Amino acid sequence: MTEPIDPSEKIRVLITDDHPIMRRGLRAAISQEADMELVGEGADGAEAIALFRRLRPTVALLDLQMPHVDGLEAIAAIRGEFPTAILIVLTSYPGDARVMRALTLGATSYLLKSATLEEIIKAIRASVAGRHVVASEVAHEIARHAGSDNLTSRETSVLRLAAAGQSNKAIAEALFVSEDTVKSRMRSIMAKLGALDRTHAVMIAVQRGFLDS
Repeated sequence: MTEPIDPSEKIRVLITDDHPIMRRGLRAAISQEADMELVGEGADGAEAIALFRRLRPTVALLDLQMPHVDGLEAIAAIRGEFPTAILIVLTSYPGDARVMRALTLGATSYLLKSATLEEIIKAIRASVAGRHVVASEVAHEIARHAGSDNLTSRETSVLRLAAAGQSNKAIAEALFVSEDTVKSRMRSIMAKLGALDRTHAVMIAVQRGFLDS
């Protein structure tokens, strides 16, 4: 449970995004808010973790796709050390599987970069007040796939190698399983994703966030 925030204190915001233009826009928006102050900026997940430890911000905005250490790893590490951390994902990727991983790891809210700066500012205040904010497009994706079977870690391993262009034989050798096992897992993958073939399965898996693009 998030600890109550003293309303007399400013909301101390940490931004982590590898795009300077995005950071600049957020910095400008936050500077206009009397109840907020920007306390730090980072460009990858490793910086996010280090800055959170040092600065102890009220809330951190995190992209997911970042070099070195991605946003999901950063969320897991920060929440592992600071269980009440308020972490807002701000990303371009709405895939339901990716969203659920972020929320399960401890993200407080999930926004898309298509959101207006006003919407982001409102989400910061809402998250600090203890409310969860999920972009409408993201909520739609979650609802659309509700009840569908998730891919297992073994199926994801097969699909990741298929995405790299590996044949069934090469996948079997890499995973130390039989070629028949690979074929069986691929059939299961296509059934779960509603895919027409393995190429279609890879495309769907990337869109939904089972695989990084």
